[in-house]
Amino acid sequence: MLNISERRACRALGQHRSTQRKAPRGRDDEENLTADLIELARQYGRYGYRKISALLRDAGWVVNDKRVERIWRQEGLKVPARQPKRGRLWLGDGSCIRLRPERRDHVWAYDFVEERTHDGRKFRTLNVVDEFTHECLAIRVSRKLKSIDVIDVLSDLFVLRGVPEHVRSDNGPEFIAKAVQEWILAVGARTAYIAPGSPWENGYVESFNVRFRDELLNGEIFYSLREAEIIIESWRRHYNAIRPHASLGYRPPAPEVVVPTYAAWPAASPCDRQRLRA
Repeated sequence: MLNISERRACRALGQHRSTQRKAPRGRDDEENLTADLIELARQYGRYGYRKISALLRDAGWVVNDKRVERIWRQEGLKVPARQPKRGRLWLGDGSCIRLRPERRDHVWAYDFVEERTHDGRKFRTLNVVDEFTHECLAIRVSRKLKSIDVIDVLSDLFVLRGVPEHVRSDNGPEFIAKAVQEWILAVGARTAYIAPGSPWENGYVESFNVRFRDELLNGEIFYSLREAEIIIESWRRHYNAIRPHASLGYRPPAPEVVVPTYAAWPAASPCDRQRLRA
């Protein structure tokens, strides 16, 4: 131990003298924040600390990502590895293969996912995604899905949201069926088929399918098709209204807005008030 004063040692190290005397202590809300963080991590086991941070802020906590990450590592929770960046594919003339979405309802994409109920029987889901907003527009669950089911799902969405400019899909038999092509063109949309064996060209819906399987299908046992329909629809609503999306600044694509009943009525005019007093 060097025989020098505290003042001289702090001056040599560039530290304030109070750092040698003040005992560090955690914040008063650290315990409650840790409890809420662990509960969210348990409930959403496939979320990283950034999505958990967004959920904590939505719940009213004033907290940044660094503090959440510190507690996350302190509690031994797993931090998912970053995904490697991927370059885009370009044609010989310098144009990009991908049709990029520019606004809401510009490009929709849809695809199939296959799963089994507890008795071993297969069922399929038809997933429809708005590429610009990342909102999952519909998930149709059925034992078998054919071209007529594609038309049925899309027709309901067209009535509800209007006709998109482009509808992207792969080259599966349900999607290249002549009836589907003719119907989509008849209502004023355009089909955008990806190249065979190139799922990365349909990256938005493929990314959704990965989240769908990772966060729901891999962790649920469906004892009946009806149970699968209810649970999947509940997850779809959570995905749209609550789940933070990293590509959207950790906000959900379609958050629900609740308007109080009294706020929905127009304010009374001064003449109405006088009439009521009379």
